[in-house]
Amino acid sequence: MNPTTPEHQLFSGEGAWAAFRAWLADQQFSQLVTLVDANTLRYCWPLVQQQLDLAGDPIEMPAGEANKNLHTAATLWRTLMDKGVDRHSLVLNLGGGVVTDMGGFIASTFKRGIPFVHIPTSLLGMVDAAIGGKTGIDLDHTKNIVGTFCKPDALVIDPVFLKTLPLEERRSGFAEMLKHGLVQDDSLWRDLSTLRTFDALDPEYVLRAIAAKIKVVDQDPREGGFRKILNFGHTLGHALESRALQSGVPIRHGEAVAAGMLLEAWLSMTHNRLAWVDWIIIRETIQRFFLPLDFSLLDPDGCMPYVIQDKKNRAGAIRLVMLRRPGKTEWDVEVTQDQIRAALLVYPTLF
Repeated sequence: MNPTTPEHQLFSGEGAWAAFRAWLADQQFSQLVTLVDANTLRYCWPLVQQQLDLAGDPIEMPAGEANKNLHTAATLWRTLMDKGVDRHSLVLNLGGGVVTDMGGFIASTFKRGIPFVHIPTSLLGMVDAAIGGKTGIDLDHTKNIVGTFCKPDALVIDPVFLKTLPLEERRSGFAEMLKHGLVQDDSLWRDLSTLRTFDALDPEYVLRAIAAKIKVVDQDPREGGFRKILNFGHTLGHALESRALQSGVPIRHGEAVAAGMLLEAWLSMTHNRLAWVDWIIIRETIQRFFLPLDFSLLDPDGCMPYVIQDKKNRAGAIRLVMLRRPGKTEWDVEVTQDQIRAALLVYPTLF
């Protein structure tokens, strides 16, 4: 299966690296530079260097969400200048969501935009962060508040990288796979919701999740309407992630999104959109795979400033994605601060 569309040059499956090498040769880039973090430098760079016969050392950025900021961006822009990168050069972003978010951002803004390719190495990167042409960095702990819409020139998906991931990282990516199923592909949701462990996570599920997101993005590349369904779980999830970052004890993106999906599904149910039986299955599935967050993160006064800053809001109104059933959603649903507070306060009772 290779869910390539005209909008996404995607190399996956058997022969992916050979096809990508041929593509690179056709493009005739003036220079290739690779962005890594400490983890991908150690575990993933040797494979990519061998597959692409790359000379020289990659550019290393500090690992972790706490470093996805303007200071790191400025350092990377200066490094590109020092390396003589021009508008015909190519940036290879080798890493998880932080590297692809940051690498896409610096490439899309350097010299008003230079080509870049994502080679995601985490499950989260493969099924979500690397797809769709969103780039972003955090500002004052607010998640992805600065960024651009800019598609990578290509994506390279190699499941071999997943073998390097600890359980916590695979769980983080799995949250986005569940979300893709809930908002777009009810068949994928049914299959994933019946799994008992991550050991049963067949690579075919990964490709199906990628295909589900690509299908949405290609219909609405700049999030004018339909693409907003991909934000399910993210209004509250991003608030929780930002709150944790501010506290100095960051949580993984997928952990926050899982909690956000749980709460936004609860709101969907209490707003008479989602059937009670569907809510119970969603709740049980998230409970099976995710541990509860530290309840102190759910403090409404601490979370509300981040909810108010959410990018989906309009004219001061908080807007959510709500579920009607798996595979069927409604976006731009206006909710009140009191309703958000009620959801945050109910969280401890859901586990």
